[in-house]
Amino acid sequence: MFDTIKNLFGLDKTDYAELVKNGAIIVDVRSKGEFASGHIKNSINIPVDQLANNLSRLKDKNKPVITCCASGMRSSTAQNILKNAGYAEVYNGGGWMSLNNKI
Repeated sequence: MFDTIKNLFGLDKTDYAELVKNGAIIVDVRSKGEFASGHIKNSINIPVDQLANNLSRLKDKNKPVITCCASGMRSSTAQNILKNAGYAEVYNGGGWMSLNNKI
């Protein structure tokens, strides 16, 4: 929740462009339909309700992962799922359109 508040008020100082440049994976956790209507280039779509069962798609737990959705709520949930599964570096990128402007 704190990550969502930081994103809403522009307090997030994470350099997402640098993370992507260094190989971070962007995981869009919206539904397949939402993803089909627009998404960040090279992002992968794993809906948040299917994330726990699809962790094998994110093979390297030490590679940075940036989650995004429509507003930042589902991506926050996804961030927690990934952290609890042992992923070392997980960032809540918030809404995909906002994140797209940061990279």
